[in-house]
Amino acid sequence: QLQLVESGGGLVQPGGSLRLSCAASGLRSDYYAIGWFRQAPGKEREEVSCITSHDGSTWYARSVQGRFTISRDNAKVTVYLEMNDLKPEDTAVYYCAATERTTPVRLPVIVGVPDEYDAWGQGTQVTVSS
Repeated sequence: QLQLVESGGGLVQPGGSLRLSCAASGLRSDYYAIGWFRQAPGKEREEVSCITSHDGSTWYARSVQGRFTISRDNAKVTVYLEMNDLKPEDTAVYYCAATERTTPVRLPVIVGVPDEYDAWGQGTQVTVSS
């Protein structure tokens, strides 16, 4: 069974940095993608970044472009989200999600579509406040 565990959330001042981790287990295919979503109170869940396993292709939401960096360690089956220059509007619960396929994942198919993902983590709170 595919399972995801996030870690690394916390409280940080504006302009600060955090690194989130998403450890996956139970994957049966070499072709998968992991995305990071966030949901703030009263707002819809939005995808902020994702990465593919086979070639490391990445996508970022415009709101985090240039500040967030997604990376992967295929050996550890772990994806990281490095978040820099954090702003109060980045405050949210962050979730990682995974989808696995029998062929290389095409990002345009899955980006921004929560239903394309097969499994979700429990979420980790990120609070940006002075």
